[in-house]
Amino acid sequence: MSGKGSRLRAALDAQASAITQTFEGAGFELIEPEIVQPADVFLDRSGEELRSRTYVFSDPAGAELCLRPDLTIPACRFYLENQAAPGSEARYCYRGPAFRFQPGGGDGLHPREFDQAGVEHFGDSDPERADADIIALTIDALKRAGLREFEVKVGDLRLFTALLDSIDMPERWRQRLKHHFWRPTAFRDTLAELTGQADPLSPLAEGLNADKFDGATEAATMAVEQALGAQAIPLIGERSTADIAYRLREKAADRKTPPLAREKARLIENYIKVASAPRDALHTIMNLIVQAGMTMSTPLAAFARRITLMQERGIEVNACRFEADFGRTLEYYTGFVFQIDCPTPSGPIPIAGGGRYDGLLADIGSPGQVSAVGCAIHTERLLAATRRVGS
Repeated sequence: MSGKGSRLRAALDAQASAITQTFEGAGFELIEPEIVQPADVFLDRSGEELRSRTYVFSDPAGAELCLRPDLTIPACRFYLENQAAPGSEARYCYRGPAFRFQPGGGDGLHPREFDQAGVEHFGDSDPERADADIIALTIDALKRAGLREFEVKVGDLRLFTALLDSIDMPERWRQRLKHHFWRPTAFRDTLAELTGQADPLSPLAEGLNADKFDGATEAATMAVEQALGAQAIPLIGERSTADIAYRLREKAADRKTPPLAREKARLIENYIKVASAPRDALHTIMNLIVQAGMTMSTPLAAFARRITLMQERGIEVNACRFEADFGRTLEYYTGFVFQIDCPTPSGPIPIAGGGRYDGLLADIGSPGQVSAVGCAIHTERLLAATRRVGS
């Protein structure tokens, strides 16, 4: 796109006004986070999908900066800079441009520069209630902006984390599976390695004595450097030889650890496959846990309570779809997640989404963990959706 004309700009402004009025009416303060942000925060915490699409540059002093690819992290930084007491409650809303690289230059539904509106609730004391409030408020804002046809998809990363924590395995395995939750192929490959169906060591490591990786990191790093040099393999990306050596040491340790029991891997696989209305999904997951002789009472109770609270706020819960493998594309989410799609002849288009990210603020500078949940609306897609159905 080469820009926006006055008619499109006026339509987007009118729509954004309806959205922000809804947010402000619910008690959210309108803020304007900076467009230019420190790049390391996004590159470290946003996940591979967003990292690869972030516009990064250096200023004359050499600082690495970026154009904000979304407004959640900028709102978090605003919160940390403006709240006197860490963890104190604050409700913010915003609207403004975000920027993401689009292969081929983008189009009307995938522009490189687009308007985003959203809300963030920091320091909430009742997570399930705050989750239900945010998704209900998002749906209300979309309806007031003119959206009539939409589908709601939800997930719960806390349930997935609780499942892994309930299964006996080395902690490094849990962390690896959690890390690859957003990458289906890598997740399946990792599970195959842990059950002994695939060799954890790469062809590079096969050319080395695996015992070298059992010693000090320095020795393992030297072995990797020698192997890369002998095979003339260049380093690609940001991974150092020390990073590679660390992973190879883990993989060498995996070879000497009894594999994950097949029934435990099957439990994980069956959980990931759960996809149905939320209450049906809850029943299915409870049956899986009982049959495995495990307990996950606290996260399951929270899941059930959230469903009830969503219904109390007028959400048609039976029309929503829970997908156990749904986690959105941003890796900072830690619990409830949701996405609102507009159905089209070519498939659903994401209009809005969000969720809980209780660990993010501590990662970017808070002295302690701060509970947080929010949502973001892609206003250009929303406008296209409302025009398509003639609203």
